[in-house]
Amino acid sequence: MSLFIPDAWAQGASSSGGDPLLSFLPLVLIFVVFYFLLIRPQAKRTKEHRKMVAALAKGDEVVTTGGLVGQVTEMGENFVRVEIAGNVQVRIQRQAISTVLPKGSLKKL
Repeated sequence: MSLFIPDAWAQGASSSGGDPLLSFLPLVLIFVVFYFLLIRPQAKRTKEHRKMVAALAKGDEVVTTGGLVGQVTEMGENFVRVEIAGNVQVRIQRQAISTVLPKGSLKKL
């Protein structure tokens, strides 16, 4: 009928004899890879950080996520007061502490 566009004829339904569970295998494999490479390590890091923050005590030497280094002088439920220099204290959230340094590290800096 058309000179430039060929007519489209319906084709017979193709019967794929493959197992439907086999078609989900790549999706399952991708999820397993994501779990072991991304989700599990991040959950482990988060758990260790919570444990570290819960174990904070007065006198600990810490590094904040902003890069401030100081000694914990006062503890609160959600906030911590950190002395970063002589008579210079800042109040930060507990979750903002990234690392607890070994004792005596401030003197070396």
